[in-house]
Amino acid sequence: MSSTRRGRYGRGVTTTHPLDLAPAHTPDAFAHEFLLNLNFDRGVTLAESSANDRYLALAHTVRDYLMARWLDDLARQKQTQAKGVCYLSAEYLLGRQLDNNLLAGGLTDIAAQALEGLGLSLDELRGHEVEPGLGNGGLGRLAACFIDSLATLGVPNIGYGIRYEYGIFRQTFVEGQQVEQPDAWLALGSPWEFARPEDAQTVSFGGRTEKYDDGGVTRSRWIPAWNVQAVPYNYMVPGFENGRVNTLRLWSAVATNAFDLRIFNSGDYEEAVRAQTYAANISKVLYPEDSTPQGKELRLQQQYFFVAASIHDFLDNMLAEGYDLNRLPERVIFQLNDTHPVIAVPEFMRVLVDEKKLEWDAAWAITRQCFAYTCHTLLPEALEVWPVELLGRLLPRHLEIIYRINEEFLDAVRERYGDDELRIRNMSIIAEHPVRSVRMAYLATVAGARVNGVAELHSQLLRDKVLSDFSDFYPEKFTNVTNGVTPRRFLRLANPSLSSLITETIGEGWVTDLERLRELEPFADDASFLARFAEVKAANKRRLGEVLRERDSVDVSDGHMLDVMVKRLHEYKRQMLKVLHIVSQYEGVVSGRLSASDLQPRTVIFGAKAAPGYAMAKRIIHLINAVGSVVNADPRLDDRLKVIFPPNYNVTLAERVIPAADLSEQISLAGKEASGTGNMKFALNGALTIGTDDGANVEIRELVGDDDFFLFGMSEPEVSALSDRGYRPSEFYQADEGLRRAIDLIASGAFSRGDRSVFEPVVSNLLYEDRFMVLADYASYMTAQERVDAAYRDADGWNRSAVLNVARTGFFSSDRSIRDYIDRIWHTPPVI
Repeated sequence: MSSTRRGRYGRGVTTTHPLDLAPAHTPDAFAHEFLLNLNFDRGVTLAESSANDRYLALAHTVRDYLMARWLDDLARQKQTQAKGVCYLSAEYLLGRQLDNNLLAGGLTDIAAQALEGLGLSLDELRGHEVEPGLGNGGLGRLAACFIDSLATLGVPNIGYGIRYEYGIFRQTFVEGQQVEQPDAWLALGSPWEFARPEDAQTVSFGGRTEKYDDGGVTRSRWIPAWNVQAVPYNYMVPGFENGRVNTLRLWSAVATNAFDLRIFNSGDYEEAVRAQTYAANISKVLYPEDSTPQGKELRLQQQYFFVAASIHDFLDNMLAEGYDLNRLPERVIFQLNDTHPVIAVPEFMRVLVDEKKLEWDAAWAITRQCFAYTCHTLLPEALEVWPVELLGRLLPRHLEIIYRINEEFLDAVRERYGDDELRIRNMSIIAEHPVRSVRMAYLATVAGARVNGVAELHSQLLRDKVLSDFSDFYPEKFTNVTNGVTPRRFLRLANPSLSSLITETIGEGWVTDLERLRELEPFADDASFLARFAEVKAANKRRLGEVLRERDSVDVSDGHMLDVMVKRLHEYKRQMLKVLHIVSQYEGVVSGRLSASDLQPRTVIFGAKAAPGYAMAKRIIHLINAVGSVVNADPRLDDRLKVIFPPNYNVTLAERVIPAADLSEQISLAGKEASGTGNMKFALNGALTIGTDDGANVEIRELVGDDDFFLFGMSEPEVSALSDRGYRPSEFYQADEGLRRAIDLIASGAFSRGDRSVFEPVVSNLLYEDRFMVLADYASYMTAQERVDAAYRDADGWNRSAVLNVARTGFFSSDRSIRDYIDRIWHTPPVI
């Protein structure tokens, strides 16, 4: 290993090993690197630089400190050929990268001192970072947590996804209604990515298949009609202070022939770039609105685009020359994060059989060991199906492969159960009604080595209800891995005051061993510790207030309980139940049945985006904002009830909201939420949960205890029983006077300037459909909220419960989740 140093760019390092590239870990060295990046990358002096110049130079400097380790890990991975994880996910909700990379590299204090010496502020520069628009909700945030934990645990990993140009969308409100705007997160550049156009992959679509003779063997080949280029962009994923740096590789679509000079010269300028426009649509936005045939086709194009590029990338670039493909299960496991990447299964088979010329049975044996499937839902409509007509037109060879997989699978079912036609129809990968379609969850289950749910209750319901026939047929395949969240971002970074208090109390090391939070439990009865804990919460509330005042021009009232419900807007999550609670309290005061002084001062914070085509979800957002406008302006409430709904809730805002919250609303209908991860983040940051026994709420309640969790509502068996009897929401409306008053107030136009028609669809949905039984759980929820009010009035008792929530929820670290994946599914030992 050489140690000759000359500096970078001709002033850098001449070396035979990447580690010699690493700059020295001192403030002076960091300041020197920063100025070099400002001068030579941005082309400006410090005096001439803009705020964006300084932020980008800082980001590139942090990159330089991580890059040597990254290059070393890439080289070692190719050399050792150790088994690794390819995580296939349509979303990665990363959040801002600067602070996370500073923390992982142990550079935070060094950077702050270096910048201070140059007359700059780290706090000021970090505010210029734009959050990557690569995800929407829990699925993407989980993927980000998992790749963080894989790096921290030293497990070789490549995360594969799509580099969405505009992400999901930037949410704005116009007269209280959601309006979607493009999220131009790349407009000022992304300093954390490395373009690798030389590693581009060609991804094909359409066309036809044909049989041909290959030395006496009849084979199939796909003759596509058109193709695009998948250009990779690499992101570093550093482990926490362990020197490990894994890779996130995101694909951007461009045309193979982006510009036709002949057509351009003829004067048809639009036609000359039509191919590029068409190709770029594939990686333009996350989850294109799919209520049209064109939208459905674009979604399938997206899904195939990124998995096809990823599979070829791994086989082409990560395997040793001449690698025996029969040994692939010793080398890789492809984890399917929900149904979005399941089209990878027939693509993998196509590559092995058609391109690598393996026999079908050998290829299928390899495939069944190289894939595992995580199911993230219990809602049938969320288990993707693709019409045979669309799939056959876009991916004809893949449909043939799926047909053969299904045929052989159903032969095995008949061998086990005989000609049980109903069972065969129920288990077929191909659904016949209402439209002949491919059931992607079934394909993943048949092909996967393991199938896991994401919380104990979810996994049980997956086995017993959603995929019950398959769990009977493949009992050994099904397992559970309860979700987790990274403590680096959601404690250490999001809540530095609490993190410091924890470290002072139990010492270092808990950030990578979160079960050590149990050591806080004795301090729940320590008056001095409780006082400091209360001050941390108060400081976090003040910090949130400052953010919301600057960001949205809204104030957070002093002395209020912060009651928070932040999650994707979906009817099963039951934001409507929270709205009915607010309206009930408001109605009680304006009708004179309650005095404002009877109300526990409370600010309710919502954060949610609705899918652009989800009409009812968007009406609920409108109603929340309308209720907030009326409630916040009514002097009769004496400022004791407030509703805040900041638009465009994202990870950056979450890192301020979660540490400030007192009460966490986890109120989905039992049996509908797979897991949740927001519930874990809130509990770890000292919020108490009001929730149903659903998803990971069950495990949270079991860990923290019934005394420190506000349980309400029906259990999953009770929900099923009510559904079987025939749920009639109007009966609950008639029987409960408080519920009736609340719904009638909404129906009266009180929140829509007297126009009854505005929220009539919401009211009718509650009274005549109420698919997620909001009205059935209303009374229990209101009673639980009374318990919340009583508990909050006892400040010491509330703080004690909050401390116990922190102390008892270390189980929900994503490090533990990844260890469970390693033990139960992947069998990928760390390589440090």
